[in-house]
Amino acid sequence: QVQLVESGGGLVQAGGSLRLSCLASGITFSTYAMRWYRQAPGKQRELVASITSGGTTNYQDSVKGRFTISRDNAKNTVYLQMNSLKPEDTAVYYCYVLRFVPYWGQGTQVTVSS
Repeated sequence: QVQLVESGGGLVQAGGSLRLSCLASGITFSTYAMRWYRQAPGKQRELVASITSGGTTNYQDSVKGRFTISRDNAKNTVYLQMNSLKPEDTAVYYCYVLRFVPYWGQGTQVTVSS
């Protein structure tokens, strides 16, 4: 059974940093691309960043230069380092993997105060 468990969210002031983690189980982690999505109140869920099994990364334009996605295959974990946070980054952040069907974590709340 595939499980994704996020952690690391919290309340931070604008300009601050947070690192999100997503621990995956039930998959051969190293062979799967992983993604981070976010959903702000009243808005649709949007793709923030992705990383392939080979380590190629991609980012939404609004987070380029501020966020970094990475993975540690030995720990079955994908990370999202978020720097220079802005109030508009406030959202619930979700980890995602596609293994025949999509799997989502439970989400972790990130709140950035101005």
